[in-house]
Amino acid sequence: MLQGTPILVLREGTERQRDKSATGNNIAAARAIADAVRSTLGPRGMDKMLVDGMGDITITNDGVTILKEVDVEHPAAKMLVEVAKTQDQQCGDGTTTAVVLAGELLKRAETLLEQNIHPTVITRGYQIAVQQAQKLLEKEIGTTVKPGDQGILLDCATTAMGSKGVFGSRDHLAKIAVDAVNQIVEPRGDKVVADVDKILIQKRHGGTIQDTELISGIILDKERGHPRMPKLVRQAKIALLNSALEIKKTEIESKINIKNPSQIQNFLDEEDKTFRQMAEQVKAAGANVLVCQKGIDDVVLHYLAKDGVLAVKQVKESDMQKLARATGAKIVTGLKELSASDLGSAETVEEKKVGDDHMTFVTGCHNPRSVSILIRGGTEHVTQEVERSLQDALKVVSSVLEDGVVCPGGGATEIDLAVKLRQWAPSVGGREQLAVEAFAQALEVIPWALAENGGYDAINVLIELRGAHGGANANKNIGVNVSTGKADDMWKLHVVEPARVKRQALSSAIEVANMVLRIDDVIASKKGGGGGPPGGGGGGHPH
Repeated sequence: MLQGTPILVLREGTERQRDKSATGNNIAAARAIADAVRSTLGPRGMDKMLVDGMGDITITNDGVTILKEVDVEHPAAKMLVEVAKTQDQQCGDGTTTAVVLAGELLKRAETLLEQNIHPTVITRGYQIAVQQAQKLLEKEIGTTVKPGDQGILLDCATTAMGSKGVFGSRDHLAKIAVDAVNQIVEPRGDKVVADVDKILIQKRHGGTIQDTELISGIILDKERGHPRMPKLVRQAKIALLNSALEIKKTEIESKINIKNPSQIQNFLDEEDKTFRQMAEQVKAAGANVLVCQKGIDDVVLHYLAKDGVLAVKQVKESDMQKLARATGAKIVTGLKELSASDLGSAETVEEKKVGDDHMTFVTGCHNPRSVSILIRGGTEHVTQEVERSLQDALKVVSSVLEDGVVCPGGGATEIDLAVKLRQWAPSVGGREQLAVEAFAQALEVIPWALAENGGYDAINVLIELRGAHGGANANKNIGVNVSTGKADDMWKLHVVEPARVKRQALSSAIEVANMVLRIDDVIASKKGGGGGPPGGGGGGHPH
């Protein structure tokens, strides 16, 4: 009827990719992201230097940091960045593993797609494989840890930091991480909960990584409010206030009419009296240290200094809550409500100079529920990398305490899953069996990358590992020893990881791989205002 006239369904300038072209493009983008971080995997992994638009430099081999800093444009590649973020939130460690695994699953799927196997069959096969892998991880590979086994906790912390730039000081940092998490563990029913957000981390460059220390209390990134205040207060009674010690301005516009000079003086005297009352109320409650979330007027600070009270102002809300947990104080809204029962206690509150800055140390708290770690290092880049490493170690230790299950590292878990899934695959039958075998093959990328990054022949290492995990004398703990390039027992080398890291990496990788495989049509509208069909207006909306 239209005699071959083209019908414009989509706005002019819209790009569309369909079927194999769309899938191939998405897989290539996701694999490019996985290949970018693959060289950072393991203790011998290399670092990346990232320079942002402002010229700020980040040097790291932490997978999630690299992917957050890189400005990724392709939508499929962005999905892999999300995988790394999720892994980091849930487990702290294993971000690179999850991304590399997702990339390899897509690479193996590409081979199956070339054999004309439908994407739905592949995703179904992958789903069957990951369910079996999770069962094997739970029943056969994972090892239950006795509560409070400090040796295992230290091993997990050192393993998590083994691939970071702090390799030389990891034993010192691992001990700090374990001690810090042990302080904040809380029982909840049959289990325990360890929320690492209760640990305050402050970093200052200067000194060495070995100077990093755990403080059994809180370090505030603030100095005292007045130079005449005491620098050190012993047997401190601490008041926490979240309202300002200033004269409030009225919400509505107001004027004060003064008719003679004496009224000015009365007005000033009244203001001064109000400030003095504020200082007296603090003293009357029995406090000799005041920490305020908002501002404190200079006159109030002067009176507090006369009374020998150490006051700190403009403290962050999160730091106030940590202080309350550490000292046992209650955060009070106004001075009128402040009483002796609201005060917290600490042996000492002291202002110290750390590097170029003054900081306030609240130490000697009785049974603190929040603690602090002060990170030191030669340069700012070093302290940042130490912070990232410690965050990983803290999360890993907390997940072992919460779950109580660990498994061998060094690629041992992945190779064992691969061998067992290959043996199990024929029982699946149908074309899904090929996807299960592809999944098993994809798991081998982890020991392969560990060997490759260590500078060894990955094929020889893989053959040796397969031999150690198959046959009559199979040992599930054999992984890659990156010091020698040989297959070795990971338990003897103390290379241990929480089962949660492996479980999350598997489920995250499979979810993103399946999502990418199920996309058969990519419709991208033109950016900005393009021409459109008559009456259609400018482009710029996704379809």
